[in-house]
Amino acid sequence: MPRKRPTTIAEYIRAAPLEGQPHLRRLYAILKKAAPKAEEAIKWGTPFFVEPRFLFAFSAHKAHLNFVPTAAGLEPFREELEKQKTTKGSLQIPYKKPLPADLVRKIAERRVRDVRDREDEAFW
Repeated sequence: MPRKRPTTIAEYIRAAPLEGQPHLRRLYAILKKAAPKAEEAIKWGTPFFVEPRFLFAFSAHKAHLNFVPTAAGLEPFREELEKQKTTKGSLQIPYKKPLPADLVRKIAERRVRDVRDREDEAFW
């Protein structure tokens, strides 16, 4: 029997690899605090925060999680991210390493401010 697809972020975290669940819960708490008014949704199987535009997403994988604040969201932090594994728009955090909570918090808060400041522009 196929597993039921998560429809909430809490369900998504419970379905994630056990090793990653503590990181995911902590990441979720940081993002929720940074964007308390954001709509939370599962889109394309991934947790999203939208206010009303895309703020950020995250995803669980076998040995790491991805925090996705977009390329624009990461750009102001490129120097701080030099020792982290990143792609153009995401930060990859291995479950075996501590969650860089302060850095994630700064990125998330900046992303929320930037999206709100650009309310009238297309911003994704």
